[in-house]
Amino acid sequence: LHLSIRRQRQMCIRDRYSKTPLKEEVRKAMGRYYKQLGSNMPIDVYKLVLDEIEPPLLIATMKFVNQNQSKASQILGINRATLRTKLKKYGLLT
Repeated sequence: LHLSIRRQRQMCIRDRYSKTPLKEEVRKAMGRYYKQLGSNMPIDVYKLVLDEIEPPLLIATMKFVNQNQSKASQILGINRATLRTKLKKYGLLT
């Protein structure tokens, strides 16, 4: 059962088109990002990445659940109040 649940989680985070795990896509994207920087030293990369991926994640999840914040918070594994805060942050409250 444990392996089945783990496998389902892995399947859920795979890109439907490339069948590549999300973490692999992130690794590739970050590799390209750092390569483009050359010798320049980046700052606040963690915030940069979150600000780039959170809005489309929230938008897609809210669309999937027809704007139901309770369902979205369950899917995302976050508190409903935290979800509302994030939606407000990105101007996504409807």
